[in-house]
This record gives sequence, C-alpha cells and structure tokens, in this order.
Amino acid sequence: MPLYRMLCISPHYPDSTHIKKLVKTTALQVMNSGGVVRNIKSWGALTLPQRMRRHKQIYNVGHYWTMTFDTSPRTLKDLGASLRQDPAVIRWTMLKQGEKAEDIVTTREMTVSDR
Repeated sequence: MPLYRMLCISPHYPDSTHIKKLVKTTALQVMNSGGVVRNIKSWGALTLPQRMRRHKQIYNVGHYWTMTFDTSPRTLKDLGASLRQDPAVIRWTMLKQGEKAEDIVTTREMTVSDR
C-alpha cells in the first residue's frame, strides 16, 4: 500500500471538539479499510493566506492538521469524497510519499549489525 500524507484545514472554534471528531472519523475510515495511520500532528490555529469559502461560509482563520497513513488508492478516493461533504473541512490535500519503503527512506541508517 502506498504511503500518503494529508494536510487538512478545519474551521477554528474556541473548543476543539469538532476537530477531534473529524480526526477520529478520518483515521477510523482509513483503519477500517485495512490501512495504517502512522502519524497525526496538529499545527494549531493559523491565519489563512487568503479568505476561503466553503459550504456557503467565509473563513479567515483555520486549524491545520496532518495525518500520515498507508492505504489503497480506492480508500483514498472514498476518503476524499467524505471530506468533500464534511462541513468541518475547509480545504485538504493528499500527497503520495511513495510506493515502497525504499522510496521513502533516502539514506541507509546505521543498525546494530553494521558495527
């Protein structure tokens, strides 16, 4: 399965319950389809580079978060369709990191047997 990294921008509200729910449902969607979630990071609330319109609302501030995961291309398509319909998502993008482990690791790291 290919490794992907998703960057998602959610509307910023004083409480973070909607972001927690969004992250949980997104991760569960990947895991329920046989994928593996490797990392989830929050970048916090940041001013958007420009005003963004989504679902008939305009946003100036967004909460950025990333998720690194392995999944099939079919699941990636389904994930994009569910994010498109979710009102808790302003923008998202998914980047393919590589097909195999050799594509992702650039340098050979020293292991115990190399000594």
